[in-house]
Amino acid sequence: MQRPGTVRHRTQLFNEAVRIVEAEYASDLELDDIARRVASSRRQLQRAYAEIGDTTFREHLTRVRMERAAELLANGSLTVREVARRVGYRQPAQFAKTFRRHLGHVPSAYRTRAREGVGTQQRAA
Repeated sequence: MQRPGTVRHRTQLFNEAVRIVEAEYASDLELDDIARRVASSRRQLQRAYAEIGDTTFREHLTRVRMERAAELLANGSLTVREVARRVGYRQPAQFAKTFRRHLGHVPSAYRTRAREGVGTQQRAA
């Protein structure tokens, strides 16, 4: 069992990191940069993600990017390449592979299903 002060500190680190990721997900974010910005070590931030968020930094960043990509695909007329770029991927193929792994469809099929109103619920990650 952890001391309450440790839990509070890690919760604060996690929440600050989450705010940065949600605001800047399209940037080239790295764990070390986020740790520096929240005045923490890389390891402390990793612990905060594991213990408070029950995830990792990379998993969190990917989940945020995929959620935003799904919104853009369902609601917009952007190309898959443009959606990939807007959520932080330089390589559309890597974006498509990650999108399919997280949401169960390639981006173009997801868009078609969303427009038709067919079940586009996210799969549990």
